[in-house]
Amino acid sequence: MAIQRTFCCAVLASALIAGCRSAHQIRDPEFAAVEQSISQSWHSSAPDVEAKGPVFTHLEGHHPVEEFIQFALGQNPDIHAARKQMEAQAHQVPVAASLDDPTLGMTFFPEQIQTASGQQEFALSANQKLPWRGKLTTRAEVAEAQTNVARAELAAVELGTVEAVKRAYYELYYIQKAIEVTESEQGLLTEILAVADTRYKTGNTSQQDVLRAELEILNIENSLIHLRQQLESGQARLARVLHVSPQTKMLALRELPDEQAPQDLDWLQRQALSARPELHAQLAAIQRDRQSVELARLNYMPDVSLGATWIDIASAGISPVANGQDAFLINFGMNLPVYRKRLDSTVRSAEARVVSTSRKYDSLRDVTLEQVTDLFAKAKSQSDLLQLFDQDILPKARQTLEVSSRAYNVGEVDFLTLIDNWRQVLRYEVSYHRLEASLRQTLAELERVVGGMNNIGAETIPVPGEDLIPMLEQ
Repeated sequence: MAIQRTFCCAVLASALIAGCRSAHQIRDPEFAAVEQSISQSWHSSAPDVEAKGPVFTHLEGHHPVEEFIQFALGQNPDIHAARKQMEAQAHQVPVAASLDDPTLGMTFFPEQIQTASGQQEFALSANQKLPWRGKLTTRAEVAEAQTNVARAELAAVELGTVEAVKRAYYELYYIQKAIEVTESEQGLLTEILAVADTRYKTGNTSQQDVLRAELEILNIENSLIHLRQQLESGQARLARVLHVSPQTKMLALRELPDEQAPQDLDWLQRQALSARPELHAQLAAIQRDRQSVELARLNYMPDVSLGATWIDIASAGISPVANGQDAFLINFGMNLPVYRKRLDSTVRSAEARVVSTSRKYDSLRDVTLEQVTDLFAKAKSQSDLLQLFDQDILPKARQTLEVSSRAYNVGEVDFLTLIDNWRQVLRYEVSYHRLEASLRQTLAELERVVGGMNNIGAETIPVPGEDLIPMLEQ
């Protein structure tokens, strides 16, 4: 009998040792990298220097926006965090579908119990809880729906990152163009100054014209200083989205390909309702809460517990009929779901959560339609204004400046008129490029709201619960 007890203790000790070893195994290589990074930061002599992002020289200079987008999709920390959150939730599905660990118990008798068969010296018991049929499946479906929520949120983060890259990129493009236009107009102003200086030296105008031209050149220098500061800020903003060092000198292309505003509002609205990840996340949340209602209703049914107990009986006892045969018992138990108020409240709470999530879906759907309509109108307005600038305003402003410049050379207009026309051209050209960049930023936001017109960075989300859309739209 002592040998049997020793064997049971050895088995239990082996199980504990194996469990401890398994618990310390690292199964995610990214976790190992993070652990090593944290450890190094604690022991680093200059953790602030090492924490700074690297400079990616291959990103410096003029690049199309698509290159920055692809880099951001693989590097952006928000995307990595959302992806790992989805993985963490996905690993909870098998956990929810699994039985609870069985329990193993050992009983030692300091004062041995005497029975007719002999003295009871040791007892070993094992028990397993078995949920009512359907509970494990429903729990797994709840976890799977929550995984779908995380999957849709990952797609939303990816689309948001694409939008952030485009907004920062087109802002860089505008600043570059503003610097280019300002420097070009500075050259024109230098020519005007030379004409004014010549006319002053020949006695055809006053020194006041020369001084005003010199003052305008100083104002241009002031504007260029501000624009170059904005360029560095814009590069830092793009670097943040790409998760690289702010010292990475990234630039937009000097000229961007033409981009047309969408013309079909109805298609955009349908695309948004069917593809926007945030709406998919809400549908998955509704499905999750519906399964939670079913799980709450299953709590009215009892869970069963099965077990077995082996009792070690000594080979001799006080009874003359002691046979020393070990005892083997079968255990059966179940919980009694008798506290109906608690169970009823759990079901009602789960049902209320379904209604709340459904109303949130309705609200987000309305917000989506509003955003699509607003951005569509905004993009159309910006496109029309851009066309107006390109075909009418800018040509006429340049023509006016050219005519007034020739007229000033022969003394037919004063210097203030010439400078005013020059300022108009500068303002209109900068406004044109501001409008051009704003249109592309509006289209980037519209692309995110509709779930990606080209599905850039977006993932197809199979959401159990899309059958709810007709019901929710009633």
